[in-house]
Amino acid sequence: MESARKITVEVPQELLEKAQQATGTGITQTIRVGLTLVAASRAYARIRKLRGKVHFSRSLTELKSDR
Repeated sequence: MESARKITVEVPQELLEKAQQATGTGITQTIRVGLTLVAASRAYARIRKLRGKVHFSRSLTELKSDR
């Protein structure tokens, strides 16, 4: 496992409870999931900008027939 850093964070109780319900995990894992999503948000934004600009050499029908 990578080295970890122990931190203290004040989080509204209701927000933490909602986040834990969404992940179905404990506090530490919920915070890790949240930080991962924040870190990935820039990549998601760049991918969304590509919508409609990427052209594929095969059609959707051709891809489906390959199954």
